[in-house]
Amino acid sequence: MDGDVVAVERVIPAGPAAIFALIDDAARHPEIDGSGTVKQVKPGAPQKLVLGSTFGMSMQQGMRYSMVSTVIEFEQDRRIAWQSRPGGFVGRFVGGRIWRYELEPVEGGTRVREIWDISQDHQRALLRLTGLPEKTAANMAKTLARIEEIVTTA
Repeated sequence: MDGDVVAVERVIPAGPAAIFALIDDAARHPEIDGSGTVKQVKPGAPQKLVLGSTFGMSMQQGMRYSMVSTVIEFEQDRRIAWQSRPGGFVGRFVGGRIWRYELEPVEGGTRVREIWDISQDHQRALLRLTGLPEKTAANMAKTLARIEEIVTTA
């Protein structure tokens, strides 16, 4: 972890467009999630994410909860990031972590970098103390492996 940022990367033997098409489809996030906490996209999510899109997710980690994410960065086939918070009033005081994917064409495929940025998260001190950054890094590595499996067997 570098400050408030955890980054994991993997070269995936596929083009950026195929990988991006998987990541920018919120309905497929449960399929790629290496943590097992992302359960289902909420009704009303756009089929393809773009800058400013919002989408809700049903989550479960011990207990069930929901998160609402807003796409805050978007460059087709290169970069996408969303900021996640609980919905409603609570979201003003809790959450704020950013999930970012950066794709870079390289020899043999695409370097995919997944980044977990808690610099704007209201709970960042607590998250650091609980060892969540290390666990998140391991789960992110699983996510990238799942992405590779999906795009190379499709």
